[in-house]
Amino acid sequence: MLSPDDLAILDFEASAPRAVGAKEEAIRQRLDLTPVRYYQRLNVLLDAPEALAARPQLVRRLQRIRDDMA
Repeated sequence: MLSPDDLAILDFEASAPRAVGAKEEAIRQRLDLTPVRYYQRLNVLLDAPEALAARPQLVRRLQRIRDDMA
């Protein structure tokens, strides 16, 4: 089961600013996380079946991006 924080991360990523600096600032302000911790948690969520069930289009898109970078 996803926590409210997990869902907040997924929802944030769906509408996050495109510019890196603006995104990092928004991560700090909206989620109270460092960018490094945010990306660590997001990466774990991308492998969670619960995240895929909750936000399938977003998770699949992010998985493709991650896999293309590997």
